[in-house]
Amino acid sequence: MTRYHLAQLNIAAMREPLESPSMADFIANLGRINNLAESSAGFVWRLKDESGGAATAIRPFGDNILVNMSVWETIESLREFAFRTAHAEIMRRRREWFARMAEVYAVLWWVPVRHVPSTEEAAQRLSHLREHGPTAHAFTFGSVFPPPSLAGEHAIQSLDDA
Repeated sequence: MTRYHLAQLNIAAMREPLESPSMADFIANLGRINNLAESSAGFVWRLKDESGGAATAIRPFGDNILVNMSVWETIESLREFAFRTAHAEIMRRRREWFARMAEVYAVLWWVPVRHVPSTEEAAQRLSHLREHGPTAHAFTFGSVFPPPSLAGEHAIQSLDDA
């Protein structure tokens, strides 16, 4: 039995305010994609605002930055959801709603089972990734590190190995 789950954070800079007509299709799909995540194999938890819906009201990175944060049982379960479901279709349209970010905007890290990461913890992991590149502390889909219980001296998995 594993003692760790995979946490992920990704942020996006909105081109227009959330209430603008240009964001309407994004908002219209948000509930459907969140429901898909929650019903996906390996899903554990996702960040929600006080209403229990999307996390669009949570803005720790600034007024125009949306946050998506979740926890998954394995890297494979997150990869399946992110790249092989309707989520991928929405992601292909992200430039309609979000500006290209100059810095890294997504980070992965291992958390103990039952740990719910905070936005502060996620911000620290993203900052670490931006400053140091992928490490066992904070990594990307392109450079995956195994959970601490499985870590070895050269334990890194490239996206090409997946």
